[in-house]
Amino acid sequence: MKGFWLLLVLVAAAQAEKVFIGDQVIRINVESEEQIQLLQALEREQDWELDFWLHPVSTELPVDIRVPYSSLSAVKDYLSAHNIPFSVMINNLQELLDEEKSEMEENQMRERGTGGFNFGAYHPLETIYSWMDTLVAEHPNLITKVEIGRSYENRPMFVLKFSTGGNKRPAIWIDTGIHSREWVSQATGVWTANKIAADYGTDASLTSLLKTMDIYMLILANPDGYVYTHTSDRMWRKTRSRNPGSMCRGVDPNRNWDAGFSGPGASNKPCSDSYHGPSAHSEVEVKNVVNLIKSHGNFKSFISVHAYSQLLMYPYGYNCRDVSHQRELDSIGRAAVQKLTSLYGTRYKVGSICKIIYQASGGSIDWSYNLGIKYSFAFELRDTGRYGFILPANQIIPTASETWLALKHIMEYVRDHPY
Repeated sequence: MKGFWLLLVLVAAAQAEKVFIGDQVIRINVESEEQIQLLQALEREQDWELDFWLHPVSTELPVDIRVPYSSLSAVKDYLSAHNIPFSVMINNLQELLDEEKSEMEENQMRERGTGGFNFGAYHPLETIYSWMDTLVAEHPNLITKVEIGRSYENRPMFVLKFSTGGNKRPAIWIDTGIHSREWVSQATGVWTANKIAADYGTDASLTSLLKTMDIYMLILANPDGYVYTHTSDRMWRKTRSRNPGSMCRGVDPNRNWDAGFSGPGASNKPCSDSYHGPSAHSEVEVKNVVNLIKSHGNFKSFISVHAYSQLLMYPYGYNCRDVSHQRELDSIGRAAVQKLTSLYGTRYKVGSICKIIYQASGGSIDWSYNLGIKYSFAFELRDTGRYGFILPANQIIPTASETWLALKHIMEYVRDHPY
């Protein structure tokens, strides 16, 4: 009987939501190659359970680390001993998460009362899926909801297809939320889908685009991970698949594509947040997208939306050599970012993944580019680290609105430069 109660306690503990009381997010502005190596050693230190939000890769970029309360003094001692200065970006992560949660709960009550949908709030998966049905019902001649497969935990994966007719026309792919904790990404996807629906027929440029091309939007590219961030662990990034022989679950779905698979910038350790998985396309969520893109065969642009760091990137991530369309992709990116900045003055950097953040293998836009989809881009949305993955909901609409100007520029360019 004692064993039974112990089992119940363990089950309850497993189901309880992970708390981050006293956890801090610290920032280090790296000053030397030696400091990078010391921080990389810190990253390998598994006992301290550090969560690197931005990794130690170059002296150009800051390093952001979520440090559990239990490891704070050890980590700060380590940094002091090696004369590595740091600052505290978030003093108590749980306070921000509590605020986020109570805002969501208040918003849900308001939405239940009014029957509306607030685009300036974060929503759970069921609410987003039911909003999709409403959008499709309101725009039956423009939008269809296509199930492209199921997730590991058997959730449907829905793509919103914006089309004015025709079969396998030239198409643009946009996905959001491949990393589940990057909530402003999914929220931007929702706002963007609504914007396309609302502006079709009134915005001449978008209307002409949809006369000749289709837009496919996958708003929840990692549905299991997203649900898990709402129910169990707000900081969860990966899928939720089981890894044979390991207690740790999940694969980084943006290290799982068949593009330099298992190379630098991806981990072979199942407990790592950047674990690449047992094989390319092992994750059903990735495979579903691969199957759709390949069977369709006429995608001209592939855009993946992440957060955070304020970057607009093009291939490659898995190596640092220039792709053959580097100059064209760079100039499209710079023009898109100029449009984005025009709204609120938000500054973005443009470049190849390998050169402006770090070498990362198995990424989606490297795969799409190698497949022949020339206009492959990835966004890293707001901010630059003040809130990181916990961007306040009042920044959703400003983020989505400025990003729309960049997305629209890319889509218009794709329309005007067929290949």
